[in-house]
Amino acid sequence: MTLSEKTLCSVGPKRMYIFDCRKAKKSIPDTDENDRMTRLDLCNSRLLRQIKIAAWQLALLLFCFVSLAAQDPQPAPKPETVVVTGVFEPIPLEDADRPVTLVDAKGLELLSGSLTDLLRLEPSIDLRERGVNGTQVDVSIRGGTFGQTLVLLDGFRMNDAQTGHHNLDLPIPLEALSRVEILRGSGSTMYGSDAVGGVINFVPRTPEATEVRLRGAMGNFGINQQSVSLSFVRGKFTEQLAASRDFSSGFRPDRDYRNLVLFSSTAIPTSWGSTRVTLAHNDRPFGADQFYGPFNSWERTRTWFAGVHQELGRKTDISFAFRRHTDHFVLFRYQPEIYTNRHALAGYQAAVRRKENLGENMRLFYGMEGYRDSIISNNLGDHVRGRGAAYLAFDARALKRFSFQAGAREEMYKYGQGQFSPTISLGYWLGAGVKLRAGVHRAFRMPSLTDLYYSDPANRGSANLRPERAWTSEAGIDANLWRRVRGELTFFQRNEQDVIDYARNSPTGIWQATNIQQLRFRGIEAAAIAPLGRSQEVEVRYTGLRGFREPFPGIESRYAFSFPVNSGVASWRSTLPYQLVARSRLGIVERFGQDPYALWDFYIARAGGRVHPFVQLTNLTNTQYEILTGVPMPGRTFVAGLELVAWRRK
Repeated sequence: MTLSEKTLCSVGPKRMYIFDCRKAKKSIPDTDENDRMTRLDLCNSRLLRQIKIAAWQLALLLFCFVSLAAQDPQPAPKPETVVVTGVFEPIPLEDADRPVTLVDAKGLELLSGSLTDLLRLEPSIDLRERGVNGTQVDVSIRGGTFGQTLVLLDGFRMNDAQTGHHNLDLPIPLEALSRVEILRGSGSTMYGSDAVGGVINFVPRTPEATEVRLRGAMGNFGINQQSVSLSFVRGKFTEQLAASRDFSSGFRPDRDYRNLVLFSSTAIPTSWGSTRVTLAHNDRPFGADQFYGPFNSWERTRTWFAGVHQELGRKTDISFAFRRHTDHFVLFRYQPEIYTNRHALAGYQAAVRRKENLGENMRLFYGMEGYRDSIISNNLGDHVRGRGAAYLAFDARALKRFSFQAGAREEMYKYGQGQFSPTISLGYWLGAGVKLRAGVHRAFRMPSLTDLYYSDPANRGSANLRPERAWTSEAGIDANLWRRVRGELTFFQRNEQDVIDYARNSPTGIWQATNIQQLRFRGIEAAAIAPLGRSQEVEVRYTGLRGFREPFPGIESRYAFSFPVNSGVASWRSTLPYQLVARSRLGIVERFGQDPYALWDFYIARAGGRVHPFVQLTNLTNTQYEILTGVPMPGRTFVAGLELVAWRRK
C-alpha cells in the first residue's frame, strides 16, 4: 500500500511552528486541510515580507554605525592562507566570520586516493558512499540531506538539477586540484539554492612551473590507475592539462567501476584583466548492486563542463558556464529490456559581480545571476526551468577589532515566486590570537527533477513538493594558542521547514517524495591543530549532532535521519628521513540508530627527486560496515604505484 497525496500532507501533528505564527495557526480550523495549508502559506508569506523589511532596515542602520566608526582593519597578523568560499572577495582565513575549513591538496596527491579522501578530513562532512573512489558518493554537511550541500568547481555550481546523487560527479582529477574549501553552515545569500547545510568549493591549481608528470598504480580488487599531468608557464599565461583513468573489477559481484577524467585550466592575461577558461569531462560506469533497492543494477554517468571567468578591471567580474550531464540507469544489469532510464541534462549559469570601495575599510558587493536547466528523459519527461537572482552585501572592519557583514539575496523562479535569503555575521578580536564570531543565515533548496517526477518500482516523486527553507544560527571562537597550537569551537542550530525526503508506511511499501513539516538540528564542532616538532602535525576534529522532529506514527523516513550523531577524525602528517612523507587518518562515526565503526588509513610516499614511489593502505582494520542498508563497503585495500616527473623547468 502506497502513501496517497492526502496521507502525505497530513502526517505528523496538526500543530507546526513556522516563524512566530502560533497565534495565527491556532485560529485556523483543522476541518479543511487544503484551506488550512493555504492560509498557513499566506501567514508565512506575510511574515517573510516583514522579515525582508526588518533585515534591510537593520543592514542600513548597521551600515550607518560602521561608517561613523570605521578605522583600520583588526591588527591580527595576516596569514598567507586565503579563502574565497563563504565571502564575496578573497580574504585571509583568520579574517573570516564564517566557519571555513581549508584542506590544502598540494603535497597530498601521493597521500590520497581520490577527491573524497580529502573530504574525510572534516567530520562535519558525511560521505554516504555507495561506491569507492568517487563512485556514486552522496555528500552532506551538519546532518543535512545530500541535496542540501552545494558543490562548486572554481566557484561554478556543479549541483545536478536531476538528482543530488550526482553532485560529486566532478570532472577534475586530484593532480589538478589546489585546495578544497568547506563552508560549514548556510550560504544561500552568496550561492542561492542548495546551500542549506554548507558549501564545498574545489579550487583548481595554478601551475608554478612547466613540467610533465606520469603516474601509475595497481592494487587488490583489480585496481588499476594511470594519470598524466602537463603544465606550462610563460609569464602570467598558464596552462594545466590532466587526464586520469581508474578502474576496478570490484570487491564483490556487480561493484566494478571505471572512472575517466579529462581536465584543462587556462589563465590568460588581457588588457581588461585575467581570463580563466576551464574545460572538463568525466565518464563513470559502475555496478550498482543494491544501490536503489534489491536489484543488481548498473549505471553510467557522464559530464561535460566549460566555464569562463573574466575580470573587467579591478571591480567587476563576469562568468559563464555550461554543464551537460547524462545518466544511463539499468535496474537489472543483465536484463536491460525490463527497466532502463536515460536522462540528459543541460545547464547554463551566468553571473555579473561588482564591488565598490566605500572607504578604506568598507566594501559593497552586488550582482546578478541567472540559471537555466533543461532535461530530456524517458522517465522524468522533458522539462525546462530557470531562475534569476540579485544580491547586495556590505562588509566593514571597525575600531581595529570589529568585522561585520550583512547581505540579502532575492531569487525568483516560475510564476513570480521567490526566496529571500538574508545573512548577518559578526567578528570581534579579543586579542591578536583570539576571535569571537557569530551569525544568522537563511537558506533554501529547490526540489530536484527526480524529487518531482521520478517513478520506478521502488521510488516515486511528487509534483506538488514545496521548496525547503531553513534558518541557521551559529557562534564560535577561533584561537591561536601557545607554541603554534590552534583551536576552534562552534555551536550551531538549524531549523528546517518542508524538508524534502522519501517516506513509506510499511517495509515493503514504495518510497514516495514528501515534505517533512519541521526538523531541528543542534550541534557542536571542535578542532585542535598542533605541531609536533618541525616536521609533524597532528589534527583532531569532532562534530556532535542532535536532530529533533515531530513524531510520524507508522511512517519511515529514508534520508533525513541517517546522519552521524558523533563523528571524529584524528589525522597525522609528517616529513620523514630519506625524503619520505606520510599521512594517517583515524575516523570514528556513529550514525543515528546504528553502532559506531572506525576506519584507519595510512599513506606513505617519497616526495623528493623525480621518482616518487607511494603506498596507500585504506581500512587497515578490515572493518565491515555499511553506509546504506544492504550496501556493504570494501574491506582492507592496498594500492602501490609510482609517479615520475618526466620533465620540469621553472
